[in-house]
Amino acid sequence: MASTETNTILKAHAQICATEPARSLAKFPPSIWADRFLLFLLDNSQLEAYSKAMGQPKEELRRLILNPLIDSNEKLSLIYYVYRLGLAYLFTKDIDGQIDKLFNQLNMQDYDEADLYTISIHFQVFRIFGYKFSCEVFNKFKDFSSGEFKEDITTDVRGMMSFYESSQLRIRGESILDEAIAFTETKLKTIEKTLQGALARQVKQALERPLHRGHPMVEARQYLLNFEEEISRYDSLQMLAKVHCNYLQLLQKEELRTLSKWSKDLDLQVKTPYVRDRVPELYVWILALFLEPYYSQARIITTKVIQLVLMLDDTYDAYATIEESRLLTHAINRWDISAVSQLPESIKSFYEILLDEFVELNKQLPQQETKDLIEATKKAFQELARGYLQEAEWRHSGEVPSFEEYMRVGLTTSTHELLGKAAWIGMGEIVTEEAFNWYQSHPKILIASESIARLHDDVMTVEFERERGPSATGVEAYMKTYGVPENEAVEEVKKLVENAWKDINEGCLRPREVPMDLLSPIVNLARMIDVAYQYNDGFTFPEKTLKKYITLLLCDSVPM
Repeated sequence: MASTETNTILKAHAQICATEPARSLAKFPPSIWADRFLLFLLDNSQLEAYSKAMGQPKEELRRLILNPLIDSNEKLSLIYYVYRLGLAYLFTKDIDGQIDKLFNQLNMQDYDEADLYTISIHFQVFRIFGYKFSCEVFNKFKDFSSGEFKEDITTDVRGMMSFYESSQLRIRGESILDEAIAFTETKLKTIEKTLQGALARQVKQALERPLHRGHPMVEARQYLLNFEEEISRYDSLQMLAKVHCNYLQLLQKEELRTLSKWSKDLDLQVKTPYVRDRVPELYVWILALFLEPYYSQARIITTKVIQLVLMLDDTYDAYATIEESRLLTHAINRWDISAVSQLPESIKSFYEILLDEFVELNKQLPQQETKDLIEATKKAFQELARGYLQEAEWRHSGEVPSFEEYMRVGLTTSTHELLGKAAWIGMGEIVTEEAFNWYQSHPKILIASESIARLHDDVMTVEFERERGPSATGVEAYMKTYGVPENEAVEEVKKLVENAWKDINEGCLRPREVPMDLLSPIVNLARMIDVAYQYNDGFTFPEKTLKKYITLLLCDSVPM
């Protein structure tokens, strides 16, 4: 059997070498950044100055968080601001202790007289930090004779906006929050046209990108810009937020310089010219997974891995013929440098880079626990190649699979299982054997993240894929399996995406099987799909969203 397969591979290789095949290239636009980030020079004295400047406001803010004289409303609002500004990791133990104490002291009757804004802020804080605060607290805002929300709450714009954000945290079975998301979104879109100033910007921001589905660092920067009045109530909070942003920006520009040099040194644009040139976009994508400075190594490793994934994706999807795809899959399954001789010249470089980078990873991180993760990531890469080949076979034959078969392959080609493992490689001792085994069990929250990646992408790129020629997407598979027209299939697929978000929300509630730091990459990978594919394929065509994000986070500093 093995010799038959080898003979088939050798014959395919000979046929490819005989003539250069015709290719249907995707014609991706070039990078809009050139070598801008490669030329960055870190000013260590400035970095040290920012680090020192964070000391005093950080301690003042910690005292506020722990202050027993501050009532629960003010304390939960303060913690909400801290979270929104991306500062919560600086006070993890302090915040966890305060929220646990407040949750255990809860008396739901205290909310009988509370307004919509107050209840919504409390709901968000408890849910964000993993506590299942009951959504029944919102029942008081419904007219029980009609079953609809009371119209008078629409005059409380801040309350409606916060209620809209709260509804994004719903889990399955919370029908009042399903109704709330539709009600608040519709009303806020109408109200927005009548608003001015900061409130208008706040509503616009929430409607464009709810907090729970945004890039955490971008959300923090926009909150600093649009909620200045709320933040300025605490001088230490405002000062810490500003200095923190500038401190992180210097660190992250240095990380991006390192990655840009890595890409340049590998000569990727010469060796694989058909691959999208998107190093800054990939870095900002991975920056969403963890913003904490101490995960710098994890960000660099994961960005390198996602670059390899992009190269694999573009090779299968936008360059290789079906025969070349089969050869490449066979080589990746072997994972041996001797297999390079069976590949056509045009994709040998990619295969060599892939194997070399995993060798470097093992040299860089020799610990046995990390080696297990690297090996698991390698196996995920092999599985991804097999998934990409199956999708290529569908395209080649014109076959549209059943929706069940499509999703079986699609969860793999979402890349989230692979990227989640890669993200853990550089995270250190927090990745225990128990956590690794949990991940290997393919938990529900990971399946949800994969489903969002696969299906949201499909919905937003249907037209682009159709223009490129026949392709099997989730929408087409759904149409075939259930015999419905495209518009109905799109709506049903969107519902599946929303249910996946509910599963993610549930997976973040306590008790958790692994720490939230390990769940964050899984959750934030899903968030970045929502960000990048909100309007179109925002990664391939980054001008609408990712260009703005890169400029905000890596080009524009915060005025002091």
